[in-house]
Amino acid sequence: MTAVGIRELKNNLSRYVQDVARGDSVAITLHGRVVAELIPPRTRSTKRRSNRWDRLVASGAIHPAVESGDPLEAGGLDFSSPEGTTQEWNAWDREDDR
Repeated sequence: MTAVGIRELKNNLSRYVQDVARGDSVAITLHGRVVAELIPPRTRSTKRRSNRWDRLVASGAIHPAVESGDPLEAGGLDFSSPEGTTQEWNAWDREDDR
């Protein structure tokens, strides 16, 4: 990354824009402090991966749904359990808390 003052940037803007077009970054300084950066534009895939969901999918930490639609709509997933299962689980869980 190249650091450049505002006056230098203004006087040689074309040169610095060409540097950025080649993939370099330019830090713009004001009184020796970086106040902005010129960076190459993000590609479409980079923009798409900017949110957490896409980063997690890309890393393999999560997998997107294979089917579309709302699983809770009629005919979706069955969340019922066999008779007495919930009561047994609750009783077991209460015993574990003692």
